[in-house]
Amino acid sequence: MIGYYDYTVWLTYFSLISAGIGIFTCLSGTGHPFIGMFFLLISGLCDAFDGKVARTKKNRTEMQIDFGIQIDSLADLVAFGVLPASIGVSMLRIFDKTWGFTPKSGYTLLVHLGLYAILVFYVLAALIRLAFFNVLEAQRRREGGTGANKEYRGLPVTAAALLFPTVLLIQYATEIDITLSYFATVLVTGVLFITPFKLRKPGTREILIMVGIGALELTALIIMRLIYRR
Repeated sequence: MIGYYDYTVWLTYFSLISAGIGIFTCLSGTGHPFIGMFFLLISGLCDAFDGKVARTKKNRTEMQIDFGIQIDSLADLVAFGVLPASIGVSMLRIFDKTWGFTPKSGYTLLVHLGLYAILVFYVLAALIRLAFFNVLEAQRRREGGTGANKEYRGLPVTAAALLFPTVLLIQYATEIDITLSYFATVLVTGVLFITPFKLRKPGTREILIMVGIGALELTALIIMRLIYRR
């Protein structure tokens, strides 16, 4: 078989599988954004460690390294680009039910077109951000750079794994529908993906803190879902 299947890519594959399940669930007729957010957090936990696990294997060939970089970005596009957009589609169904929007209404169509445009822009921005990262990484390696890069250009797409679950937690903490706030967060996040600012890459300590925050969000989402069931 083509490709690589050793332990260095297992977490990346599992992140993609988790994201795929989340997307399919959100886009099904009864999909709830909570379920998609659950799988988004799982993908985020996998992504936090996949690079460190891959670098534990010291005898990787150049082709294995390149393969790892490519599949990591492709998996990130699905997990942190397409999945958050799919969660937005799922939230939109709840939004329509809450506000009484009907499919035959021209106003409903206009609102949907605007919100879907935000989701499409977000996925495109994630794609551009990841492709640009791959180009920079390839250039750095041609110039003799070794090890992991020390900084980001633009907001990393993996930030989605912490930002969007926070918005959904706010939904459970208030009676007000915050669907439009979710879409506003999607829009701002997409802009930050392609904004050319530099951000220091987190070290092991910061990664563990973010993993802890993600684990707390996951636990809180489960508890809130069991209590409120909405």
